[in-house]
Amino acid sequence: MAATSEIRKGVVIKSNGDLFVVVEFQHINPGKGAAFVRTRMKSLATGKVMENTYKTSESVDIVQVQFQTMQYLYKAGENFAFMDTSSYEQIEMSGDLIGDEAKYLKEGVECIIGLYEGRAVSIQIPKKIQYKVVEAPPAVRGDSASGNVTKEIVLDNGLHIYAPIFIKEGEEILVNTETGEYSARASKE
Repeated sequence: MAATSEIRKGVVIKSNGDLFVVVEFQHINPGKGAAFVRTRMKSLATGKVMENTYKTSESVDIVQVQFQTMQYLYKAGENFAFMDTSSYEQIEMSGDLIGDEAKYLKEGVECIIGLYEGRAVSIQIPKKIQYKVVEAPPAVRGDSASGNVTKEIVLDNGLHIYAPIFIKEGEEILVNTETGEYSARASKE
């Protein structure tokens, strides 16, 4: 058994004989009363999402998950294929389990996959991923008069984001996967 302070995104908790992966969590310390942890968890058996609150005095059954760095290969229907770069073993992970982070995946990105009994149960994608800009409308003279101006661009994996007006087609940029926003131009090596 573990303390509720160990609850994090991607942690697998055993509750009522079922396994749940933590999708979101929030440690709350109110002015009055005891602190608690509010979680949103997804059942690995049924895929249903449920909310649960744990008091800090409670203990939770956190299951040991093996974490392995794997490379994203391709999307196969509703599943996503990953490969262990040392053994070339491939696994598939459902799109439901990956959630919103699926939109940031592109071929070759290395992710940390959580495995429980040989089954993929959680994913951690890099905080910043490099993309190539495939569509960017040209900046028009006078656009910058109002200050911090952005335009919608399209990246090589089909993702649409807003970036500064000086970004051009063909450039490599970094995107923050936690916020979904433009981060910086990619450094040229």
